[in-house]
Amino acid sequence: MNATRRRALVVSGLMLGTAALAHVATPRIHLADRIGKPDLEVLFPPQFGDWRIDTSMPIILPSPDVQAKLDAIYNQVLARTYVNRRGQRIMLSVAYGGDQSDGTRAHRPEVCYPVQGFQVIYNRVDQIPLDATSLPVRRLMARLGGRMEPISYWIVVGGEAVTSGGQQKFVELRYGLRGLIPDGMLVRISNIEPDMQRGFRLHDEFVADLRRAMDGDQQARVFGGRPIEA
Repeated sequence: MNATRRRALVVSGLMLGTAALAHVATPRIHLADRIGKPDLEVLFPPQFGDWRIDTSMPIILPSPDVQAKLDAIYNQVLARTYVNRRGQRIMLSVAYGGDQSDGTRAHRPEVCYPVQGFQVIYNRVDQIPLDATSLPVRRLMARLGGRMEPISYWIVVGGEAVTSGGQQKFVELRYGLRGLIPDGMLVRISNIEPDMQRGFRLHDEFVADLRRAMDGDQQARVFGGRPIEA
């Protein structure tokens, strides 16, 4: 056997080995099949702390083309407006997908708001204090004409809250090494408020009240904290 033929056989063997390894290493088990998919209408209470659903606000449905895209990416979408006794309002938007692989990556507000004509004039990572722990969030300030909208959001991939695409991919890889495809939930809260810091303080109050109204399993689904081995 000449040298050229031997090299060809070695290369072919390496290619077959790589393909076989990739097949074995590809995650096939959905985490949601193990832990169950949440019911967002039940998971997020209609009333908690000083907050209740504002029934005076009309429900604004997305256009048919936007709804079709949401249905293709997410299993469930929830949109509500809450109001407290002081008349302050918080808009809550939640999107859940049972498969957070590359094809169904959560759509981040810093991407979708500009598509709707908003200008994102502030974009930082922050922490919301929650009793003995804290929640990593991304803070945005979006502007559309005279409308100023402070936004706080986070994404829970499997059992871990993340604020960037790099963190999200890293968590997905950790699950993938165990043969699991993680689920994902994007939680976004916002309000109409020209004073950005005052808006963020109200977000912190809302999030803390929401977390206190949930039990341990519910908190893990919405705020992270479930062990990676789950």
